[in-house]
Amino acid sequence: MRVLETGNHLIALAAEASRVEVVPAYPITPQTQIIEKVAELIDEGRMNAEYIPVESEHSACAALVSASLTGARAFSATSAHGLAYMHEMLHYAAGIRVPVVMANVNRALGPGWNIWCDHQDSISQRDTGWIQVYVAGHQEAVDTLIQGFRITEDHSVLLPLMVNLDAFVLSHTYMDAEVPSREDVDRYLPPYKPLWKLDPRLPVTHGSVVYPADFSETRESMQLGHKNAREVIREAAREFEDVFGRRHGDLVEGYLLDDAEYLVMAMGSLSAESRVAIDRLRESGVKAGLLRVRFFRPFPTEELRTLCRDRASIMVIDRDVSYGMEGALFSEVKAALYGHADVPVRNLIVGIGGRDVTYELIADMAQKAWNGEIGDVTWGDSHTTESHRVTREMLCEFDRLFESEKEVR
Repeated sequence: MRVLETGNHLIALAAEASRVEVVPAYPITPQTQIIEKVAELIDEGRMNAEYIPVESEHSACAALVSASLTGARAFSATSAHGLAYMHEMLHYAAGIRVPVVMANVNRALGPGWNIWCDHQDSISQRDTGWIQVYVAGHQEAVDTLIQGFRITEDHSVLLPLMVNLDAFVLSHTYMDAEVPSREDVDRYLPPYKPLWKLDPRLPVTHGSVVYPADFSETRESMQLGHKNAREVIREAAREFEDVFGRRHGDLVEGYLLDDAEYLVMAMGSLSAESRVAIDRLRESGVKAGLLRVRFFRPFPTEELRTLCRDRASIMVIDRDVSYGMEGALFSEVKAALYGHADVPVRNLIVGIGGRDVTYELIADMAQKAWNGEIGDVTWGDSHTTESHRVTREMLCEFDRLFESEKEVR
């Protein structure tokens, strides 16, 4: 079924095609459309699932975990502050090894209050144990959500998976995409078969306290799950292509890499804009290529070491910042390449809070980064318009007044 829909509604349709059985969720902009569509599908009898309208995102994740523990295929969606409110339960979901899938519509965290896109919300949850994938388009969102269940339900993985899509750029824009039927998805995605499950007809429980003598092993098993996920991700993509004829998979995706001397690296929808920038740079005679990181966890360490070797320079784009350090993807890339690829790497922090990022800006900043004309870390869109310049001057003036007040005191 080919439809013209928003990214949010396509996520809901993909969940329906995956025969999701339980959907606990709480509304939050810009995710609400996903759950509204799920509720509509259930009400119309098109989706055989239980929707649980909980009182908070913390409860949504608790119900998500509980549903999975009974053997149900469970799905939810959230964004920004909702994801942050789940933080405790995100650790619980990964630690107890439930194979659930959740869509996170990437949105800036306040204050100041902002409903537009950056990656600060999901990046802030990178150490919870969840598998994280960032999609760049509508069709990829559909295919990745379906593949997500195939990946997480593999008994060698059993870790929750988060599909991240950029707010408004993907969530609310309309684009046509192919949504497979449930019958076609059945050929690819078998029913979930848990290793064990809670059953009210056989009321037993299990203790969740782990003493120091055994605790390290539980965390090592999560690390092993991420290691196993690398091959399962590749296998899931190959099998999906065999069934549906489309390739959305693997931990990274390349564009014009074969002869590229210079690389742009990015995640999410900025990867699509970066492809246009690469095309323009190629037209001007620059041998540029794009290396898109799809999976942030597990991190594609070996792939980056292979693909970044023998390049002249790399610019990593972050739509987030690890305060007091640099962009999170930039740190990860440098750590992966250390001792394996002798190539200069620079960081462009851009698009924070939904500020528009054009291919002209990416191309311009990439050339400056590759030529060594900017520092290791650059906030690329801080001086792009007169209003931005005035805002920056006002902030600087505030800092001066604050310092003067301290001297008076």
